[in-house]
Order: sequence, then structure tokens, then C-alpha cells
Amino acid sequence: MSKRVLIVDDEPNILIPLEFLMRREGYEVRLARDGDEALQTAAQWCPDLVLLDVMMPRKSGFDVCQAIRADARLAGMRIVLLTAKGRDADVAKGLALGADAYITKPFATQDLVRRVRELLEDVG
Repeated sequence: MSKRVLIVDDEPNILIPLEFLMRREGYEVRLARDGDEALQTAAQWCPDLVLLDVMMPRKSGFDVCQAIRADARLAGMRIVLLTAKGRDADVAKGLALGADAYITKPFATQDLVRRVRELLEDVG
């Protein structure tokens, strides 16, 4: 059974290539275009991993990460924050909120794929 990956980004020019990349790796993929849709999809679909943009309108990736970690049903999901915000304070905040990884844009696709694989290795 393939692992489930939820990709959350408000920019189609990021969302679509990430979808293609994750499907090519054999993952089952769903998309969300904002934080509210991400939380709803995560609750209904229970993905193994969430690729989560930080800078989104209304509800940031930080907010979504915190909400996932606060929900006992979702708390085991792996979370990878993807963002252009690469300052040390931003990385520390994301990790403190419970992200498993923090990757700054632009990123090498092979690095992202390797990190996703690593995080999903120990998921039942």
C-alpha cells in the first residue's frame, strides 16, 4: 500500500510540480490550497506526511502545523515545512511547533525526495 502525501500550497506553480514529483515517487497524493482545506483534508484522509507551505493567506503553515500536533488523531503525521523563510528564527519556530523537517525554497528535488523517503521509512 502506497504512502499518502498531502501537499499544501496556495501557489499552483508550486503545487502542481510537487504533485507530479510525489506521484512519480509512488505516493498517493491529495492537494490543499490553504490552511483550512489542509486541516479538513488531513482529518478526513489521514495522510502519512504533509508537505506544508508556511506563507499562506488566512492560516499560515505554522498555524496548520500547530493544529495538527494539537489533534491526537493527527499528531503522528510527518510534517515538512516548505518555505522561502529561511532565517534561523523561522526554522526554530517551525521545528518548535512540531515540524519534522524544514526545507527552504528553492530546493533541489532530489533533496526533498530523499527527506520524504527518510521520514516515511518508519511509518507503518
